[in-house]
Amino acid sequence: MIKRRPSSKKAHFMALAAIVAITSTVFGCRGEKQAEAAPVPLAAPASATAASAPQAAPAARTKEQAMNALMALPELKAWSSQLEKASGGTVRGALIEYDPKPKTIDCVNYWQFSFVENGGEAVHRWESFLVAERGDEILVEDFATDKTLTLAQWRKEKRPMERTGAN
Repeated sequence: MIKRRPSSKKAHFMALAAIVAITSTVFGCRGEKQAEAAPVPLAAPASATAASAPQAAPAARTKEQAMNALMALPELKAWSSQLEKASGGTVRGALIEYDPKPKTIDCVNYWQFSFVENGGEAVHRWESFLVAERGDEILVEDFATDKTLTLAQWRKEKRPMERTGAN
């Protein structure tokens, strides 16, 4: 008969946590770019375990909340105001959803909207945005380079306020 050393509950918990982390990383985002998994230690000090307790995920943002977040951007406010002033109220800035299905990038779902110049007869797209369903991230799609930019990158590289004459 083989004698087994009694194992601690903590070691079992850490091994189970490692298995869950690896499984969710491998199977969590099929067909999408996978984020690299951080190594999971088999044993951690009690103080580290308490500090890394799971936190509640941010609540999902509705499409309406995503649109409100976009329209709160200073660039979109300025663009809307400029369009209306320059046209005497006949042209307005608006948001349209260009794909109702959220786009997934690195396991994050984003609502997809375009800011457009709505002139009644025709609509002209100015910029397309991705608004995270969870959290406060907003990305800008650069169709010319097929890349996404953070708001900071977009502001630095594309200088969107120059479209209004504002600095």
